[in-house]
Amino acid sequence: MTERIYPPAHVPRASELASTILDKVERDVVFTLRIRGESLDLLSRHFQGFIERALGANGVDYGDHPLLRLFVESHSRELTDFVVNGMALSHQIDLKAFERFGGDSTHLLRADIWDSLRSYIESAEQHFLSGLGGLQDILAEVSALRPGAAGDAQ
Repeated sequence: MTERIYPPAHVPRASELASTILDKVERDVVFTLRIRGESLDLLSRHFQGFIERALGANGVDYGDHPLLRLFVESHSRELTDFVVNGMALSHQIDLKAFERFGGDSTHLLRADIWDSLRSYIESAEQHFLSGLGGLQDILAEVSALRPGAAGDAQ
């Protein structure tokens, strides 16, 4: 249970609460990186193309399963969310560091973001290719619907 800062009968006014929070800003407030806009769309389209190429390399195209486009879009969103959330978690800047930024230090931050972004994209791709719920599951679903598959009604 958390400790009460104020007596039970005293609900702080907005200005008092803002001051209390600002007193704790050094440990409780961070700025996080958020990917949005065209960059978010680029990331999502990258993963959609990546999944389509992986399926194509295994002889699968959109005509092979009625829900394949939905599978591709769903997995693309999952991989995109993995990268976006990972970047937000790994790039949190406290107020003191944020206040120090200026001049050339932003170039260091840009290089750090590039390296993290590349790493998260590669991790997402590897997970899709090798992990559960990714490429192998889609291939199994498609192959179960192909003529001559075990349990086929023909």
